Amino acid sequence: MTSHHGIVRGLRAGTALLALCASGAALAQQAPATPPAPPATAPAEPETAEIVVTGFRQSLNSALGIKRSQSASIDVIKAEDAAEFPDLNLAESLQRIPGVTISRVNGEGRNVTVRGLGAEYTRVRINGMEAIATSGGTDASGGTNRGRGFDFNVFSSDLFNSLAVRKTATADVEEGSLGGTVDLQISRPFDYNKPTAVFSAQTSYNTLAEKATPRLSALVSTTTSDGSFGVLMSVSYEERVLKEEGANNTRWTFGGFNGGFSPASTIAGYTAAQINSSNLDNALFHPRIPGLSSYEIDQKRLGAAGSIQFRPSDSTLLTIDGLYSRLQGTREESSLGALSFSRSGTGKPQTIIREATIDANRNIIRGTFDNVDLRIQSRYDELKTDFYQVNANLEQKFGDRLKFVGMVGYADSSFGNPVQNTVTIDAVNTANFKYDYSSRFPLVVPGVDISQASTFSIINGTSEIRLRPQTVDNSFKNAKGFLEWKAIDALKLRAGVDYRDFKYDATGGQRVLGETVTPNLSAAQFASVVRQFTGFGKGINLPAGTPTGWTAIDVQAFMRLVDAGNNPFYAVGGVDVPAARGQFITARERNTGFWGMGEFDLGDSGIGIPLRGDFGLRYVKTTQDSTGYVSLGTTASLVPATRKYHRWLPSANLVFDITPNLLTRLAAAKTMARSNIAQLSPGGNLSVAGGSRTFSAGNPDLLPTESKNLDFAVEWYPTRGSVYAVALFYKDISSFAQSFSELVPYRSLGLPDSLLNGTTAVPTDVFTRSQPVNSPGGKLKGAELNIQQPLTFLPGILSNFGVLGNVTYVSANIEYITSTAGQTVTEPLLGLSKWAANGTVYYETKKFAIRGSVAYRSRYLTAVPSTEGQSYQGVNSSVNVDAQISYNINERLKLTIEGINLTDQFNDQFVDVTNRQSTITHTGRQFIAGLRWSL
Repeated sequence: MTSHHGIVRGLRAGTALLALCASGAALAQQAPATPPAPPATAPAEPETAEIVVTGFRQSLNSALGIKRSQSASIDVIKAEDAAEFPDLNLAESLQRIPGVTISRVNGEGRNVTVRGLGAEYTRVRINGMEAIATSGGTDASGGTNRGRGFDFNVFSSDLFNSLAVRKTATADVEEGSLGGTVDLQISRPFDYNKPTAVFSAQTSYNTLAEKATPRLSALVSTTTSDGSFGVLMSVSYEERVLKEEGANNTRWTFGGFNGGFSPASTIAGYTAAQINSSNLDNALFHPRIPGLSSYEIDQKRLGAAGSIQFRPSDSTLLTIDGLYSRLQGTREESSLGALSFSRSGTGKPQTIIREATIDANRNIIRGTFDNVDLRIQSRYDELKTDFYQVNANLEQKFGDRLKFVGMVGYADSSFGNPVQNTVTIDAVNTANFKYDYSSRFPLVVPGVDISQASTFSIINGTSEIRLRPQTVDNSFKNAKGFLEWKAIDALKLRAGVDYRDFKYDATGGQRVLGETVTPNLSAAQFASVVRQFTGFGKGINLPAGTPTGWTAIDVQAFMRLVDAGNNPFYAVGGVDVPAARGQFITARERNTGFWGMGEFDLGDSGIGIPLRGDFGLRYVKTTQDSTGYVSLGTTASLVPATRKYHRWLPSANLVFDITPNLLTRLAAAKTMARSNIAQLSPGGNLSVAGGSRTFSAGNPDLLPTESKNLDFAVEWYPTRGSVYAVALFYKDISSFAQSFSELVPYRSLGLPDSLLNGTTAVPTDVFTRSQPVNSPGGKLKGAELNIQQPLTFLPGILSNFGVLGNVTYVSANIEYITSTAGQTVTEPLLGLSKWAANGTVYYETKKFAIRGSVAYRSRYLTAVPSTEGQSYQGVNSSVNVDAQISYNINERLKLTIEGINLTDQFNDQFVDVTNRQSTITHTGRQFIAGLRWSL
């Protein structure tokens, strides 16, 4: 964990280095400048035809050429060579772009945030077509993706040739994004001017899991001798074995919640009434389930991409692209927690505080407790995502001035969690339990021997056997086309139409008899399914006394013992089970867009003014249909909902080339993003798990989020491969879809008591009720500084060095609704890090290359308000360090060594303005070594 002062010193040092580079660049003005690249024929799919990019420095040069030529603000990352992307994960690559930050799951990038706007407000297109990829994560990392956010961890980066992030809007790019549109492009045969074959074999090793796994990839491409036909195929396969370990208490709550502590509790200086106060102005707070957790994750990722291109004449180009990826694996959880603090009835009201320490923020930061219910939870998941996409593109010229470009395609992402089995064992009313949260990683000390199986048992009505399969399917049908007419040399006019049909389908299941209905196992049977979990805490500076192992259930052995697949006692239902019914959601969204735009370059006209750009208008009509289950008395009904709306979205981008190397950009646009698709359901979902009691409802009346945007930038390209740029941006954002939460007694939900059958909850329990609502929105302001400089002006060996770095500042204060009476609070936008910075130093020769990268992200919020009287919850700042070394043994064979997360950055989550620790985990360092052979 890196201190704030260390980060500041690092940024100052980096700024000084970049200032030195700038002065050096000024001395290098005599070097020939890179001429501006011609505007792309189809800005919706930026690529440079027949350019072979090799080496990190050359990939940077190629990307700058595209950025410089576009009228819109676009940042690009190109592959260093065929099937050789700069990073192993697409999200990890995207975080190098100014204004882009990422969130991680299982040690690798999952979602991206662009200019402070999270994954829900960022559209992703693959080969020019919108798509959604969905995966599952641990509960602490957000669980299963049920929204519009794109999970980049589904794909291997080896399948792609370029990434582009569009930060300003143009009329020809489909709406749906507020922060940016991310374009992913696979390789195509016409990208290479000769037959190409590449094979890579690597070994990956995780320092926490301590196991080596393979990583393989291959690409083969060829074209006919006349260049009229080409075929390309690439495949990748990767295995990952890792652990994620740490502490997790879910969140904090106040003393009076869940019925309060036993009246026998004592804290020096506090009365029993003060200990159990529910008045949030003076209440004491404590962790809900202080405990430790470990996840063992085994993943396999298989991917394939193919492209066929046919050019029967100079005026016709047909391209067919296909992409497939499968991410599958298992996840085993073993966690220890004190459930007493989070359960009513026989839990917290029986728990006695023997002694405790209260800090300045009214936290019970340290204590010793009696009558504590301990729980060990063992969970086994099988997860699989299948993604495939196919699309066909046609470009047809009619003479020198008229052209048609069209595309049709289909994409499907199917996530399945067919096995999610959890078995808990419990020890009730144990004595001498201790916790201490005075350090960031807490001390948790049970007062009983947790390594002995005899300490625990499966207690009918208390312990739980949860069988919760689930699925999430997303599919897109895309069709679009436009005509382009070159009216004069300085002006192109375009008009087009696009259609997208998006379908969402989610399901879930739970045990028919109820999750607290457990079997009576004999001592021998119980012993046969018990295992010893050991080795906890490697790489963590554990407080003295923290256990490094405990008794756990072998979930798979348990399921075999009870023959769960054939035993009606463990039968799983879907719609027929009240607690699972709310997970059944369907939605369909149809978007039809009509647009027109003009592209001009007055430098190509007789006027001779170095001004270029575009202007346009998009009209879009949206129809949304959704269904969900609603409980009405003792019955449940499938309720449909329909919503229609349309919007006009103007946009304009101007570029003034002050000199051949200095330009300014100005952009203005109105953009919109649609609400999370799952939130549009008219139904609701009830959940009881351990001490957690929630009811989440949808809202089909959610408005789309609209934004009026202004962007200004200055970019200086002093020498080949260098840029110094400053960008300012402003967004006036309308209503956000905010998740509003409140604590209410179950009977206030209007649901029948029968829904609680088979759970540990009773009708008098307090539930957290949440529902998305339209919040007032707010204004977002930000600035980016971007510097890229090869140090070719330095003498001798130093000329092989280069640096690139960027710093982004974003501020957005949003009004969040905090009560049904309309009260609001102003806090930063969810997912927004006020500061983000990236830096890379590289050294590259014909034979040898080395580079190191640092990515910093300041803390960001994930929920406002938080539950149970706390202001918000979020994730603390992080610094990730990666490095890569490569050596060209000969012209065909290359050795590579990479290190990911070299500082073993912790995922540190918090609740409340007082920064109460809720989750803190790590995944270790990842090292990859291998050989790459190319034809």
